[in-house]
Amino acid sequence: MRRTRPLILLLIVLILGGVGSTYYIQKSQQARNAPLKPAALPESVSARASDWTHSETRDGIPIYQVSAREFRQDAGGAIQLGDVTLRLFSKDGKKFDEVKSAKADFDVSNGLLYSEGDVQITMGVASDAAAPTVETGRLIVIKTSGVRFESKTGKAWTEKPASFQFDRGEGRSDGAEYDPTSRELHMRKNAHLKWFDSAKPMEVDAGSIIYKEAESKVWLLDWSKFKRNTLSMDAGASVVTLENGAIRHVDALNARGDDLGKLRKIHYAANHLDLRFTEKGVIEDVVGDGDAKLVSTATTAETTVTSNRLDLDFDATGEDAVLTKATGVGKSVIESKPIPRPNTPLAETRILRSEVVSMSMRPGGEEIDRVQAEAPGSIDFIPNRSGQKKRHMEGHSITIRYAAENQIESFSATSVATRTESEPVKGKVQPPMITSSKGMAAQFEPKTGNLIQLEQWDDFKYQEGDRQAKADRAVLEQSKDQITLTGAARIWDPTGSTEAKTIVIRQTTGDLQADGNVTSTRLPEKKKQQAPAGAMLSADEPLQAKAAHMTSSDDNLQIQYEGNALMWQGANRLQANRINIDRKSGRLEAHGNVTSQLLDKAATAKQKKGAVFTIVKAPQMLYLDKERLAHYQGGVELTRETMVVNSRELRAFLTNEEKGGSSLDHAFADGSVKIVDTRPQRTRIGTSEHAEYYVAESKVLLQGGQPQLVDSVKGTTKGREITYFSNTEKLLVEGAQNQPVESRILKKK
Repeated sequence: MRRTRPLILLLIVLILGGVGSTYYIQKSQQARNAPLKPAALPESVSARASDWTHSETRDGIPIYQVSAREFRQDAGGAIQLGDVTLRLFSKDGKKFDEVKSAKADFDVSNGLLYSEGDVQITMGVASDAAAPTVETGRLIVIKTSGVRFESKTGKAWTEKPASFQFDRGEGRSDGAEYDPTSRELHMRKNAHLKWFDSAKPMEVDAGSIIYKEAESKVWLLDWSKFKRNTLSMDAGASVVTLENGAIRHVDALNARGDDLGKLRKIHYAANHLDLRFTEKGVIEDVVGDGDAKLVSTATTAETTVTSNRLDLDFDATGEDAVLTKATGVGKSVIESKPIPRPNTPLAETRILRSEVVSMSMRPGGEEIDRVQAEAPGSIDFIPNRSGQKKRHMEGHSITIRYAAENQIESFSATSVATRTESEPVKGKVQPPMITSSKGMAAQFEPKTGNLIQLEQWDDFKYQEGDRQAKADRAVLEQSKDQITLTGAARIWDPTGSTEAKTIVIRQTTGDLQADGNVTSTRLPEKKKQQAPAGAMLSADEPLQAKAAHMTSSDDNLQIQYEGNALMWQGANRLQANRINIDRKSGRLEAHGNVTSQLLDKAATAKQKKGAVFTIVKAPQMLYLDKERLAHYQGGVELTRETMVVNSRELRAFLTNEEKGGSSLDHAFADGSVKIVDTRPQRTRIGTSEHAEYYVAESKVLLQGGQPQLVDSVKGTTKGREITYFSNTEKLLVEGAQNQPVESRILKKK
């Protein structure tokens, strides 16, 4: 046993050696086949990897995914990524916004990604496609730098300049922020957008811009500017609404804009301006609220519309908008001011005021076609040169129509009241002309815009100083400076009145002409020195007249009645084919079938049976008030009580004012004089070439020719001069030399 123990030990050693040799051989072989051991990491780096990916899901739907070709994590846990791609998924996971950057830092614990260098963000990439899908109106690409991302929310922001690509536009700003959850883009400073709705893009600038993609709205903050072709606008804060990617609506505060056409310039402003566009980006409607203003300047006139609210309609069928109509609501005013042009006299400035006004444009939008007041309003015509009149009109349904080159052509209105002021004449201010009527229409010269004719109808009334008038219809002819009244026309002032079918008033002189059933009344003068007092032109009684035709001039001092003219003062009457009165010189003329009737007040007072008149008939008569003489010619017949005097002419001298005024004092008859005095049971006939009759004494004097008195009671008497008294038996006869008085006395039966 003792001899076998070393052998066993040797055998164990051999076995162990064999095992060890085999282990060594196998170990060496494994060492040779094993990969090389990596180099040791720097002390500042705890991990490094290539093609790194990090993602997060919720209920199987991806929230975000960050991948990088290079991954590095430092000892403090910060991660730096190279060639980074960040995908921020929509709620359903079917789309994502993709962010790419060359380098980025990723804070996994906080889910923050930061890229100092250039960053490109592509929106709306389909999960199952490599290329992004474009939705109308969507933001497509953002390019910037210095961007921070929240991987869980997808929010990204930067302070660096950023550029933006939309499906229909582009933009840029200093600093930006984007939230994919709410789909809001905030362009922080000096924001600019360029929108390609058509061949002529819209450019938008603002202090900052918030684009709410889900709402299709763009908020322009602090200030905003818009420009498209000839259209430009400056404003405060504004809101732009998109529809299918096109700008359809702009809502701006404190806005003012211009549209500069070739022949017309438009400026508009308002505290709140609402602009609407077509799908092609052409403006079709503008609404301004609060101190709204529109100024349209053409080659001939500048038209300004102001209102609480202003609505501008445009024809948007072409590439450029064309103004078709402007409507103002609330304290609206349209002012049209002519622009000076060589060799063209300036028209008046026209100002229309109403709660609601509208201005329609002619085709092409360069010229005005029609201006209307949709509510009661007023219009003023303001002179711009000498000779023009200042006119003010108030009424309903005021409509102004224009000819070419914005020249007024006509206007009409209802329930009208007007006021017209003329230039002073020789330094004297003229009273205004005031009219009213239920209807009105005016015509203007298209080349100059000057008033041609103004017509008013239905209950027309007129006042100019003390003068007033009324009629069914009135027509003002500017070139003639006259007003024609027709239909129950009547004109009056403190001195009297005139009525006729037609009355024509000349404004400058105050002269008038009346035709058709004329009746007039001339009241007594308040100051007798204005017109001499007299028998036929008494200043104490109204002078009334009728005729087919009448004219009055020189402030009613020159009057003519024609056509069966009849004039009377109290009981005194004068009838003729034509009567002319010159009150200034105290002269009256009557022509054709003249008949005058004068009341003898003194004789009438003495009698109890009736009035005593002196009636004279003749072809013509002239009365001179200063001499108190009425001179009748052409074959005269005078009738007074029982006496009739016939002669070729007769001069009747009237009593002075103290003795009755219109009474006959005495009369001289010449040419084939025949006097017939017929009384109960007695007739006396006197003939001569000249005769004189003295009323107070009832004295008749026959002279010239072969005076003769035939008395049915006393007989016949002839002599060179015969004097008899009609109310007594007294008779005086003078014989001529070598020709004794001849008397033939009748015997009593």
